[in-house]
Amino acid sequence: MLRGWRNAGIPLAHISVFDPRPQAWLTALVDQGLSLNTDPTERPDVVVLAVKPQVMQSALPQIAAYGNDTTLFISIAAGSPITLFERILGAKTPIIRAMPNTPAAIGKGITALVANKNVDAQSIETARHLMAAVGQTVVLDTEEQLHAVTALSGSGPAFVFAFAEALIKAGQQIGLSKALAENLAKATISGAGQLMESEDVTPAELRAQVTSPNGTTAAGLQALIGQGSLDQLVLATLTAAENRSREIAKAAD
Repeated sequence: MLRGWRNAGIPLAHISVFDPRPQAWLTALVDQGLSLNTDPTERPDVVVLAVKPQVMQSALPQIAAYGNDTTLFISIAAGSPITLFERILGAKTPIIRAMPNTPAAIGKGITALVANKNVDAQSIETARHLMAAVGQTVVLDTEEQLHAVTALSGSGPAFVFAFAEALIKAGQQIGLSKALAENLAKATISGAGQLMESEDVTPAELRAQVTSPNGTTAAGLQALIGQGSLDQLVLATLTAAENRSREIAKAAD
């Protein structure tokens, strides 16, 4: 996110980072104006909480002085509910939970946002602007939806990677070298994703366009999605991830 903000033109002099074990690239930014591990001289406009969920309860008291006022808190920690932040930071604190996914690392992520009642429209736009530096954004109606978002887009990249692994293994089994199968699988999934994003049609329509009657694709699809087997497998996958998200949130609250 920091790289994205810098690329978007946000001056490093306006950003303070607290990191107990900063990497060399982060330390090097101090010479360019970044404040590292020093308290800001003024109340921050926005605090972005980018810590692991398991250490959130120990991190929040250190910044509780900024709560119950105008500072907007944005959390990207999965499983840490808004009630946790309100309990430690104060009931009047503006809080937004954000769920990005790993393609954010290359600016191709998508982030779901959900706010508590203290967040106004301008603060929502501020959060969208900050998260837009790493990809697309969507605003949810309820925090409850974050469990499903976590399962679909948060965990989704791992499911796509698992499918790529399966393609590579199958490619080898039908006669390709590992290197060739890996190259073909990566390019195919990447290209298909970019095609879905660029074309104003549904994935079902794109599938139909590449599927000739009684052709090779039709034969493969019959094995893949026949009798709804793929739908059932994907539903079971997302349900398992969603249930685990609920368990983590319950333990954290």
